Amino acid sequence: MKYDMAKGVAIKLVSYDETIPKLLRVIRLGSELQKHKQIVIKPFLSQNETESTNFALVENVVKFCVENKAQDSSIFIAEGYDGETEELFEAQGYKKLAEKYGIGLVDLNRTETIQIGKNEFAGFETIYYPMILKDSFVISVAPLGGDDKVLLRGALANMLGAYPAKHYKGFFSTRKNKLDSYPIKYQLHDIITVKMPEFALIDAKEKGFILAGQPLEIDKQAAKLLGMDWHNIGYLRMIDETLNEINAKVEAEKVKNEIKT
Repeated sequence: MKYDMAKGVAIKLVSYDETIPKLLRVIRLGSELQKHKQIVIKPFLSQNETESTNFALVENVVKFCVENKAQDSSIFIAEGYDGETEELFEAQGYKKLAEKYGIGLVDLNRTETIQIGKNEFAGFETIYYPMILKDSFVISVAPLGGDDKVLLRGALANMLGAYPAKHYKGFFSTRKNKLDSYPIKYQLHDIITVKMPEFALIDAKEKGFILAGQPLEIDKQAAKLLGMDWHNIGYLRMIDETLNEINAKVEAEKVKNEIKT
């Protein structure tokens, strides 16, 4: 096991039932969950179920959250598939899973949104963002893979599902084809600039690992597992640069305030 408290964990995958609870205990996720009134688990769902986040992985994350959350907090599974999310919830067992654990299901394509504009956006002037994600502790649970479009499918690419179809679909379509006007690196950079998930797990089962921790950092580790240089993945490089710029501004403001006092 490799462990860095600031960044995350890479642990050998034995089985989801054995590895996931052990991993989440090691990084003390339970104590963090206690601080939050709403917890959202965001899997990646596809019509091709073999490309979706493994159901057993999601169920183990759900079970851990249910067992470790504060008594009065709520848990949701949320996804915004580029099509009909409700059909995938039904077909891939998520409605039964929600009933089993007494949690909610949210179709991000139809949920309440807030319009957000930020100077750091690279392509969009404003973004319609799901309120439930903005107000929750978000856990991105994603499979690892290469992709011609995004290059790396992982924790951050999973958040493309946060774009709600009711604002980004075409008039005669269920697809979010209005997003196609923007390069994919801008789509990902800007949605992550609205909000970075608080925590992430990446299923790198083909490499024998589960990764968990800060989403950007474990995406960098995931790229290495696939033999990629994360600097060559446009959206990861852009997000890293933006975060560094924001952190530098925060530190400069802190120094400025200290001088004043």
